[in-house]
Amino acid sequence: MPTSDATPAVDDAPTSTEVAFLGLGAMGRPMAANLAARYPTRVWNRTTSVAEAHAAAHGSTAVADLAEVAGAQVVCSCLPTDVEVAAVAGALAPALAPGTVWVDHTSGNPAGARDIAELLAGHDVGYLDAPVSGGTDGAASGALTTMVGGDADDLATVRAVLDTVAARVVHVGDVGAGMAVKAVNNALLATSLWAAAEGLTALAAQGIAPTSALEVIASSSGRSFATETLFPDRVLDRSFPHTFALALLAKDVRLAGSVLAGGGVDGPVLHLVEQLTSAAAVELEDADHVELVRMLERAVGVELSSLQ
Repeated sequence: MPTSDATPAVDDAPTSTEVAFLGLGAMGRPMAANLAARYPTRVWNRTTSVAEAHAAAHGSTAVADLAEVAGAQVVCSCLPTDVEVAAVAGALAPALAPGTVWVDHTSGNPAGARDIAELLAGHDVGYLDAPVSGGTDGAASGALTTMVGGDADDLATVRAVLDTVAARVVHVGDVGAGMAVKAVNNALLATSLWAAAEGLTALAAQGIAPTSALEVIASSSGRSFATETLFPDRVLDRSFPHTFALALLAKDVRLAGSVLAGGGVDGPVLHLVEQLTSAAAVELEDADHVELVRMLERAVGVELSSLQ
């Protein structure tokens, strides 16, 4: 039965379990750094120099050839989509020892996760889809939430590894369930971000300071992660840090559409959010997800600032 529990205190003493981490993007770099502080950790990235820089900074071991991670008991991946994971798994699986567990932190397609699990099972390698939430700050501090799909015994095998990168581990069901929950979660993020942007720009256009509006919303029923964190910490101070690409958010909202279809839900609200987010990702190439607020600001002719 799926379970939810907070992470117990993690013993900081190094262990002999060998871990491999594939993919050193914005989330993967700090996650692999936390693992390297406790486990012998081999890191691989498509651009080898990124892995070498990680090794120099965090004491991991950079590898240029995927075959060099084959001795790890736990393989973690954090790649752009499940398509890349499938390609890497197809190349690496024959070299992995039976009993290895693959922990996939990628935000991907639940159907793709099931295909990867089947491929790996043919080599007696376990697979967990374990996407994470909490952003780059959560990754750096080891305070992520991870939603896990897969076999409970495999989860028990790698639980200490997950506890190193996450403050909360939730077993949500069979393989694919983790990615399904992540897609819906991020679709809800996009929905609240669009709605908050529309509401706050409308208020600002009528002379109401966004700081005052957010103070009210913070203690009222309309509050969300967008109003509690994204607007106060990233929009009002005009910092707009690049922590999560708008294109990746658009991908996740599209994946949520497949989850809706699988559940027999029409989902007109999330389908509209998908259209808006995909269009914004095209217009704001290489932008952070919070940058979509600026689209609405320009359309209305206002700027949401704490100086108002």
